[in-house]
Parts: sequence; structure tokens; C-alpha cells
Amino acid sequence: DRMRKMPRNMQGGNNVAPDMKETIAQAAKSILLEQNVKKLTVKHIVDACQITRQAFYYHFEDIPALFRWILERDTQRTLLEAKALGNGEARLRCLFIMGINALPYMKKGMESNYRDELEQMLAQYLQRLFEQICDAEGLYQTCTRAEVKLILRYHCQAFLGILRNWTAEDTKNLDQIVHVAFRLMTEGISPVGDP
Repeated sequence: DRMRKMPRNMQGGNNVAPDMKETIAQAAKSILLEQNVKKLTVKHIVDACQITRQAFYYHFEDIPALFRWILERDTQRTLLEAKALGNGEARLRCLFIMGINALPYMKKGMESNYRDELEQMLAQYLQRLFEQICDAEGLYQTCTRAEVKLILRYHCQAFLGILRNWTAEDTKNLDQIVHVAFRLMTEGISPVGDP
């Protein structure tokens, strides 16, 4: 395939490799982790990918759109993986693993000039993911839709808070953390014990 052997910046718009979005996403992640940039720019990304600015803008409107695409893709992948698992606790564990794997990128992204957009997007996608899992599990059926949204917003923020301060010790205790979090989400844990 002659087109694939040409440098990417020489390829025409209609003949761009089908995995260019993934290439751009990986370059952005690498730049955030390896180059320790505070202001991620399109120039950083196009230089790393050896593409033109037009090629970047063909695929993404701007850097926040790139972040949205990464989050959407990862959300869909996690949902597919979670659906294949047997129970809600295993599905929640899958979500924790996705979060743990994304931590290095998220921490660097939060240190960049896109912190506010990234934090808002992350909360929105996580809430949507929780809503889909909640619907699939049939949770909170006695609650109104407004109550469910508030409950899931609470759980999303708790999940993000746990990940924000995640430690190596937490990784060792992942199963216990998932079990307690799942109980909090599904059964509740009384602070005073049973009467």
C-alpha cells in the first residue's frame, strides 16, 4: 500500500490512515506524560504526529474536542467490557480499573491549560456511564428520575475523589475498595449499625 508508506503529512485528506484519530490521541497522551507541557497545543500534536494542522482540524475541532473523543471512546470500551461481566460489582471493578489506567493522563491533563474543561467532561462522561450501568442493573427503581440523577452525581463525585487521591496501597486493596463502594451504591452502609 503506497499511501501508507508515504509520510502522513503527505497523504491526501481522503486517504488519511483510518486510525489517525487514535494516532492523534496517543500523541496528545504522550506529550502530556513525557514532555510535561503546561499548555498543550495543536502545534505540539501535529509535530509529534508529523501531520499538518489541517489534518488535525479535519479530525478534531480543537483540543477539548480531542479530549471529548478520547473520553467517549474509553466510555464505550468500558461499557462493552462491563456488559460482558457477570455482576454489578465486577462491572464497578472494571470502571475502577479504567480510572486507574487513565490516572497518569488525567493528572497531567489537570495540570494543563485545559483543566476546567477536562474536569467537567470527565464528570459528565462518568455520570453518563453510571446512568447506563444503573439502568442496566435496574437500580433505584423506587426513586424519581431527579433523585436518581442526584444519587449518581454524588457517586460520581465520590468516585472521582477516590481516584484523585489514589495510592499504591489502594491498588493492592482494589477488591476491598470496589466491594465497599458497591455496597454503598446498592445497599447502603449504616453508620450506626442495625437497630
